[in-house]
Amino acid sequence: MTGIQRGMSRGLHGQIVEVMAQRILSGQIPEGATINVPDLQADLGVSLTAVREALKVLTAKGLVDARQKRGTFVRPRSDWNLLDADMIRWHFDDDVRPELLEELHEVRGIVEPAAARLAAIRADGTDLAALDAALAAMASATDDLAAVNADLAFHKALLAATGNELLTKMEVIMETGLAGRDRLVHKAKPSDDPVPSHQRVVEAVRAGDPEGAELAMRELLAKAAEDLSDVRKKPGTVRGRK
Repeated sequence: MTGIQRGMSRGLHGQIVEVMAQRILSGQIPEGATINVPDLQADLGVSLTAVREALKVLTAKGLVDARQKRGTFVRPRSDWNLLDADMIRWHFDDDVRPELLEELHEVRGIVEPAAARLAAIRADGTDLAALDAALAAMASATDDLAAVNADLAFHKALLAATGNELLTKMEVIMETGLAGRDRLVHKAKPSDDPVPSHQRVVEAVRAGDPEGAELAMRELLAKAAEDLSDVRKKPGTVRGRK
């Protein structure tokens, strides 16, 4: 199976990009391997032009390159743009590198406690309203998608409340990575209530308590680590670190 389906809402071009990316990310086409473009085109059953356009996208993401006399080849993993939103999503979509969940948690452990501290110092009424709205959406969520969206809204609002544009841009990583993590956790622990741990962060931010906000976020992340550990123990969800 090539994974290419006509008539999909995602579009033929997007499917070609994703199929090719997954073959590289999974190691089916390993680092350093030369890609035979005509053979790939025949395998996917699409036009040569479509394959070349898809390769341009993958080139922009650091996955492939083309050189005279060598042709098109897969670049070393160290050259890949792992912070690209599509790259993060592709990892989660096919579970090709499940330890990314652990790496995401490590990044959150560095960024979000500091963000909560800054938010407690700098948040204004608009920021607090956004956090409250995210909490309300979290409390009223009736399905996994709504719960995931509410969680993403909360963490994006917290980053925005820091007043630091560079920290706010971290939402590109957080949004895609958290969406993948949340889908797994909500599926494995559907009865778990996320509101109290998030509410404690908001209360500390509203009170202008930097230490309290940082501590509440660390407690929230400890709960997230526990949830992730539970998910990893369940068969058929996420494989352990290799």
